[in-house]
Formats: sequence, C-alpha cells, structure tokens
Amino acid sequence: METVYIDKHADLVNDCRNGNRKAQFEIYKLYATAMYNVALRIVNDDAEAEDVLQEAFLDAFNRIADFRQETTFGLWLKQIVINRSINYLRKRKMEMVSVDSVADVADEPAADFEETHLKVEAIKSAMAELPDGYRVVLSLYLFEGYDHEEIAHILKITENTSRTQYMRAKRKLNSLLEMRGVAR
Repeated sequence: METVYIDKHADLVNDCRNGNRKAQFEIYKLYATAMYNVALRIVNDDAEAEDVLQEAFLDAFNRIADFRQETTFGLWLKQIVINRSINYLRKRKMEMVSVDSVADVADEPAADFEETHLKVEAIKSAMAELPDGYRVVLSLYLFEGYDHEEIAHILKITENTSRTQYMRAKRKLNSLLEMRGVAR
C-alpha cells in the first residue's frame, strides 16, 4: 500500500505554482521560523542561517514545479534547507573525522528520558561550542530525526563515521554541560 500525504497547504502550494506572490508570502510566514531553526542548528551562525533560509525559499519557489507532492511541502522544504545548510558548512571546509580505520563502534545505550530535564539555554550554548562535524551529526540525528545511514548519505561520510561523530558529540556536550554545573 502506498503512503498518501495530505498537505493542508496544498492550495497555497498550487497558487505558488501559478506565480502568486501573496501565496508565496503566506508559505514563507508559515515555515520561516521552523526552517530558520533547522538552519541555525546546523550552521551555528545567525547571519548564515538567515542566508540559508532566503536561498532555500528562493530555491523552493523557483523549483516548485518539481514538487510532486509525494511528501508534504514542509518536508520537501526542510530537505532543501538541510542541503543548503550543509553546503554552507562545506564552504567553510567543515572537516569530518574519518574513523574508517577504527574497529566496530559500540551500540548506543538506550536513552533515559527522565534525566533529560536540562536547561534549554545551557544546551544551546554548549551545542554552539561543538565543532561543526559534531554539531551537524548531533542535530540531524536528534532534532531532525535522520538515522545514521541517511546522515552518511547527506554528508557523504560512512555510517561508522556518523555514529562515531554522534557518540563523540554527545560526550563533548555532556562534558561541556558538566563543566557548567548543569545536572544530569
């Protein structure tokens, strides 16, 4: 059975296809904040996140004829934002630590959701201090819901590298939070 996505903004999207500027502005207002946050979590810079956002919307509106409604418009736009964000990092020459020579990586232990009552500002601040490679993998995995296979494909790294970057990012983030006295 084929999955059917019902996009509650399908009428606006169709109006955008017809070049309706008002519909484009409505779409922008609906998605701008969420897409900005996605970009900011990846590029870790307000100005670059704003640039990514603008370019992503321009891309989306210029390529809206390519949108086949196999997913919702929001998911399609989010993928454009993520790809644009990663391209910005590549321009900054983001380096991923290759771990192909490292033996198997241990499986991730199950998360204890009760211990995750950390202060949001402390986490944001600590995340901003992570190296680009760590922050990107952590954001894609935790916030955007990608698995390591998808992250590997997006970043053009191995799954093993993605898992290792994720584990190292978690350790580094915990270390930064402990240094700041944020209880677990």
